[in-house]
Amino acid sequence: MKYLLTVIFMAFYLSANCQNVKLVQDESKRKVDVLIGGKLFTSYCYPADLEKPFLFPVYAPNGSVVTRGYPLEPRKGERVDHPHHIGLWFNHGNVNGLDFWNNSSAIPANRKDSYGHIVVQEIVKVTSGKTGTLEVASNWDDNKGNTVMTEKTKYIFSGDKTSRTVDHISTLTAANGPVTIADNKEGLIAIRVDRAFEMPSNESLIFTDDKGNPTTVKATDNTGVTGMYISSNGNKGDAVWGTRNEWVILTGTKDNTTISMAIFDNPKNPGFPAYAHARGYGLFAMNDLGQNSYDSKQEKKIYNLAKGESITLYHRFFIQSGSELTPENANKIFQDFSKAY
Repeated sequence: MKYLLTVIFMAFYLSANCQNVKLVQDESKRKVDVLIGGKLFTSYCYPADLEKPFLFPVYAPNGSVVTRGYPLEPRKGERVDHPHHIGLWFNHGNVNGLDFWNNSSAIPANRKDSYGHIVVQEIVKVTSGKTGTLEVASNWDDNKGNTVMTEKTKYIFSGDKTSRTVDHISTLTAANGPVTIADNKEGLIAIRVDRAFEMPSNESLIFTDDKGNPTTVKATDNTGVTGMYISSNGNKGDAVWGTRNEWVILTGTKDNTTISMAIFDNPKNPGFPAYAHARGYGLFAMNDLGQNSYDSKQEKKIYNLAKGESITLYHRFFIQSGSELTPENANKIFQDFSKAY
């Protein structure tokens, strides 16, 4: 009886603390604003002149912006590397040999045929309430407009006074022929974070994509840089990169407030548990569709889809302000997410 009363109390407590979610579509600006408790949380953006849709900016419940501004809204003192890192997004580095991850305005026209882009075809559903739901139909196209895959994406937004949650569900379908999703480190669900959530470093580093293109991330002033990763397998900091995890947390301080964000994998996903593509310079990603690219001791994992065949991937992005997300609470969120779909 005591246990039953506790369960009822917790259900009532959670329900009472949930805040209303309102989605507002603006087709002229090609975006859908997401407001939680009357405050802007993020906007789903699908501009015609960029290579993919994304959530931008992303705000913590206390009002602090947690996404990097560059290249859309550059801010003083932030890094200006990797212009394809915009907001919170989902794509992959090798689908039928096309790189959907690294494509941006920085790629010259004579090299664009090696890259793909994601084109939103329709905003299928926009609903508000205790949770907000956004459903989108998109095409993964080559540079000539040929569709390689179709994508049906569902975003489920929720929140309370101190936290926000985004469940991202993506179904990828081979459109006009067979599709090969290669083992590649550039993926899958990712956010490029504000300078405050980077990890302090005095080193300049060079990162190279699978085409051999180098990007230099220069050492810079560490004032206000406070980020630290911790993963479900117990690793911290730079040691998190390239390890498999059910979840990864990134915690830092901005505007004198402790803020934690986390990405959760799901046991239903192919490739579970995902590899952490978590870099100290501000790229925070989890990737189910790559393993040899992170750990050379692993076999190359290739996913082959026949025409009309699909795979579905489930991820959760969570952010809270005012306190640090503990591993114990992250495990509870993971268990809840594992049972949700």
